[in-house]
Amino acid sequence: MKDTVITAKAKRRELWVVLGCFAAACLINVAAIVRYRTDWSEIFSQLGYVVCIAAVLYLLVWAVRLVVGLFRRRE
Repeated sequence: MKDTVITAKAKRRELWVVLGCFAAACLINVAAIVRYRTDWSEIFSQLGYVVCIAAVLYLLVWAVRLVVGLFRRRE
């Protein structure tokens, strides 16, 4: 079996992608709080949902990157 090495550059890129997804999920939460005029304590009380939304966003970004990578490979 072939060993694979994940470079530090790749780790940093993935960390930035995950942090970007988390920030986008936080902005979605803030927009919902403003839109529905709810209490600002929901920033912390809805953190579980924010993490789930961030995970879904990350999976969507991953899928798009996979498709783009497959099309690049074909060319």
